[in-house]
Amino acid sequence: MRFKEKVVIVTGGSRGIGGTLSKRFAAEGAHVIINYGSDDVAAKSLADEIRSNGHSAVTFKGDVASTSQVNAIIQEVLLKYGRIDILINNAGIIKDRLLMVMSEEEWDRVIEVNLKGAFVWSKLVLKTMIGQHSGRIINIVSPSAITGRPGQANYSASKGGLISLTKTLSKELARFEITVNAVCPGIIKTNLIEKLESDVKEELLRLIPMKRFGTAEDVAEAVLFFASEAAKYITGQVLCVDGGLV
Repeated sequence: MRFKEKVVIVTGGSRGIGGTLSKRFAAEGAHVIINYGSDDVAAKSLADEIRSNGHSAVTFKGDVASTSQVNAIIQEVLLKYGRIDILINNAGIIKDRLLMVMSEEEWDRVIEVNLKGAFVWSKLVLKTMIGQHSGRIINIVSPSAITGRPGQANYSASKGGLISLTKTLSKELARFEITVNAVCPGIIKTNLIEKLESDVKEELLRLIPMKRFGTAEDVAEAVLFFASEAAKYITGQVLCVDGGLV
């Protein structure tokens, strides 16, 4: 088991890509901390599933952009486990609208969750990781951060900022043996994709050179690689898991 007894925090960890990450890390021996924003049922169900398989998982509800809430979670984690080894900044929201009609609230909240949330979590785990002289921070970004996408000015800006944060933080933390990398999922097969009309799916598939949608497992493989000892000399990188989309 690559992550036996490691303490892993997954923000937005109760469903979708985050849920898959929580299950995969737990299956490889980690103590998984599932941070989620609102869906109590999904978080409890996932944690129960992980524990029923003999693995370790606990849930913490909290707004990723709230310093006080995040700090309270971290203090409980440290009280229980004494360390934090891996942080996955996965939490994210979308409020798509053309910029000319986008409200300030839609702009602010996406930036707050997607970018400020990663800032808050990263800042508050650093004291522990620096003290350990080890750690992994992995940020989940998006192709729209690299290519842009109409209607996603707020989302693209938040994820573009997260790429810049990844590269800057990697330079600040390298001397402490803490790596900071980003994984950029392409069009991933989710419930949202499944609900699309067939002609819309076909149009999306035409954009992907591999002519298939990715899976959460595809993304998880890249994240687990960055979190593993195999990637201990890799930092400041953005890995696109997108079938050639970008």
